[in-house]
Amino acid sequence: MKCVDDFRLRLGKQELVPVMIGGMGVDISTATLALEAARLGGVGHISDAMVPTVTDRRFNTKYVKSKLARYKFNVENPDKSLVQFDLGLLEEATRLHVGNTMQRKEGGGLVFINCMEKLTMNAPKETLRVRMRAALDAGIDGITLAAGLHLGSFALIEDHPRFRDAKLGIIVSSLRALQLFLKKNGRSGRLPDYVVVEGPLAGGHLGFGMDWAQYDLASIFGEIRDWLRSEQLDIPLIPAGGIFTGSDATAFLEAGAGAVQVATRFTVSRECGLPEKVQQEYFKASEEDIEVNQLSPTGYPMRMIKSCPAIGDSIRPNCEAYGYLLDAKGSCSYIDAYHKAQQEAAPGAKRAPVWEKTCLCTHMRNFDCWTCGHYAYRLKDTSHRREDGSYQLLSAEHVFQDYQYSKDNKIALPPREVCLMVG
Repeated sequence: MKCVDDFRLRLGKQELVPVMIGGMGVDISTATLALEAARLGGVGHISDAMVPTVTDRRFNTKYVKSKLARYKFNVENPDKSLVQFDLGLLEEATRLHVGNTMQRKEGGGLVFINCMEKLTMNAPKETLRVRMRAALDAGIDGITLAAGLHLGSFALIEDHPRFRDAKLGIIVSSLRALQLFLKKNGRSGRLPDYVVVEGPLAGGHLGFGMDWAQYDLASIFGEIRDWLRSEQLDIPLIPAGGIFTGSDATAFLEAGAGAVQVATRFTVSRECGLPEKVQQEYFKASEEDIEVNQLSPTGYPMRMIKSCPAIGDSIRPNCEAYGYLLDAKGSCSYIDAYHKAQQEAAPGAKRAPVWEKTCLCTHMRNFDCWTCGHYAYRLKDTSHRREDGSYQLLSAEHVFQDYQYSKDNKIALPPREVCLMVG
């Protein structure tokens, strides 16, 4: 019986343990988590979602405060078209986050950055160009293009000196999406180094409609694999979404995958950016507690724990401070939903809850939007329950190596915590 460690992901001349940790924003996939994956010989992701906000938290910068001060006059105005990011400061923040991460890198693995096309920031093309180029400047090993078709993304960096040196990949949820990407980016003369095939059981935003349950990862993966072979394109495929055990991963590797991408099990690791009180909510969740809804202003369905504070909150849009989802015209569907809810509230009522959409920027920043994979309800089976009812956190190394070495659908539990008696 084989295990994940019997295979290797080949990217150019490099051979890696075929385990990739997905890019969970906002700073849920911390630099520390990504660096652990690299140290262990695999691939880790940091996320460029809300990078100025992340650097404020990590490095005591003041990007959010200065942006709010600049646009504070506009806070009550539903028109956010004036609220722009300073591209120089965005570049500075990205370089700081990526550069600090890469300076700490050890081991034979790689660190990639997840770049979301749907992070439109009131200037979709300009802000995406800055984020990708700054990450390359700061030494990132690779860029994974996420949350969008990225039909023009290669063109934004094709004149960069590292365009053919860094690893570049794309996340797709259908063969059609991959074909469109390859066609539109074909003139660059460069194929992606890898393709992440994300199925309907993934966490966070999904590349499907609300009919997501009609699809399955194995079928999508097989269709793309067979098409690439028919076209004689040698691009490693990396399935993602619902791969919960090492045996799940091994089955895909035996079917021709180059690696697997996993994330949900790392949400309850000590290296993850989630506060422990939120991690305990992940442990406690039952299957009935997890839903796919249409609350995201991006327009994509999103999977989350339905008891999270982000659902039905009444927070005012914080675009002057954040504004990461403002489109090219300065609009966001949460702004519309918020003002609609206030207008429909009873006279004299306090700020009304907003059920139609959620303020993703504010709630992701505050770790109040508990996005998760379909199998998050199984996390309780990966650890020990403490006497007080809470669950023991895991190390990223333990989770990574369980994927790497486990067989027969088994999950290795961590060593029990030692409780020291005082007195």
